[in-house]
Amino acid sequence: MAVLAETRPLHPLHAMLLGFPLALFAGAWLADLAYWSSYEIQWANFAAWLNAFGMIFATLVLLWSLAGFVRGPRRGRRAVYLLLVLAMWVLGLVAGLVHARDAWGIMPLGLWLSAIVALLALAAAWIGYSGLPAREAR
Repeated sequence: MAVLAETRPLHPLHAMLLGFPLALFAGAWLADLAYWSSYEIQWANFAAWLNAFGMIFATLVLLWSLAGFVRGPRRGRRAVYLLLVLAMWVLGLVAGLVHARDAWGIMPLGLWLSAIVALLALAAAWIGYSGLPAREAR
């Protein structure tokens, strides 16, 4: 009879990679807020670069979480975690395309997308750092 184990922490490399999208997407949102209030074009450029680097790390986190979903139990928190990371990645890609536009052309959509992506990154980090279901013990 198989007994379901509790939760286990993320692999240390996965945990390290998960912190980058949170920080970078939150930084992009703050840079968009700074651009919204100051009209300095450099803040829009900074937000675009932060979003681009956030997408690099979000891609690595998405691949790792997809591999964990395939290898581990496919229910509950692991599925929610994968869906949050996938939503973060898709909306981060859309935000990157919006940030590629002309400076004032990114407002207000870029600001809202950055906020949503940062919140999705926070939710994914919250679930990921609180532990995911381990494999079933035999």
